[in-house]
Amino acid sequence: MTTHELTGAAATPSLHSFIDALPKVELHVHLVGSASVPTVLELARRHPGGPVPTGEEELRRFYTFTDFPHFAKVYEAVSSLVRDPEDVATLVLGTARDLAAQNVRYVELTVTPYTHQRMGMPMPAITEALDVAVRQARDRYGIQVAYIFDIPGEFGPEGCRQTARHALDHPPEALVGFGLGGIEQMRAAIRDEIREAFRAARAAGLRSLPHAGEMSGPETIWEVIDGLGAERIGHGIRCLDDPRLVAHLRETQIPLEVCPTSNVCTGQVPGIAAHPLPRLLEEGLFVTLNSDDPPMFDTTLTGEYRVAADIFGFGRERLAELARNAVAASSLDGPGKQAIVEEIDAVA
Repeated sequence: MTTHELTGAAATPSLHSFIDALPKVELHVHLVGSASVPTVLELARRHPGGPVPTGEEELRRFYTFTDFPHFAKVYEAVSSLVRDPEDVATLVLGTARDLAAQNVRYVELTVTPYTHQRMGMPMPAITEALDVAVRQARDRYGIQVAYIFDIPGEFGPEGCRQTARHALDHPPEALVGFGLGGIEQMRAAIRDEIREAFRAARAAGLRSLPHAGEMSGPETIWEVIDGLGAERIGHGIRCLDDPRLVAHLRETQIPLEVCPTSNVCTGQVPGIAAHPLPRLLEEGLFVTLNSDDPPMFDTTLTGEYRVAADIFGFGRERLAELARNAVAASSLDGPGKQAIVEEIDAVA
């Protein structure tokens, strides 16, 4: 499924133009998952012999997922193509270019450094590539890039320890947060190691920004709130299964980074019309719109705003509210937030 195959009442061209012009902030997008098809093909040809196809049509079929574990396998295969610092910088700059073209002013890009360490890259080399890419993204595309380091939960205790070590001992200059991704059902076995990594990261001043409630129930969300001190939650859509959790999220206004097309493509929601985004907002929860792994799901951040307009009937006021929410939930400082909000208000 692509955003062009969605069904529903189409928004007017003027509303699409408004979405295109709207200044945006992206809070939930993954470095490897943001690699465009041409970029992945370039890496696959640069490092031949792996499981990733080197032809465009084959790669697009490769990106058809049966469920989340299948998606995780494909994601790991693409990650295996990132083998040297040049590859890391290529990915960051490609993402910056694509987002800047959508009027994105600021992005918090999730990096899973342990996957690159496993390919033989030293921590200082990864960090240097990330630092260089931030400067080049600003100079070339006028976009501000920040980073979130996330633990890949399926790699066990070592993934926890090495991710925390990298964040504490060799942090990129633009590192703002510490996250947790991967298959949620595999976290319980390493709960204590995850908690310890987050304690260390938070003590170092990093924000707690884990995924939860995407492919498992409310208990996963409670764990990141109570055990990890979550300041923002990736996805969080399963909160609706627990009225007490909904009430807590409404009271605390912990932001939920909602990625509608992603949830459909990985089988977490049966269809886009069934996505709980409208209900999350009706419940008074703090929601931002995000793209997650856009080329893998044939979407963009602009495309997610169009889904909100075309499928859920959101008008200018609601769309601008979602854009402001992303600014408010970001790790930007006060003046940085104010500057983007003023731009949003001018367009709205």
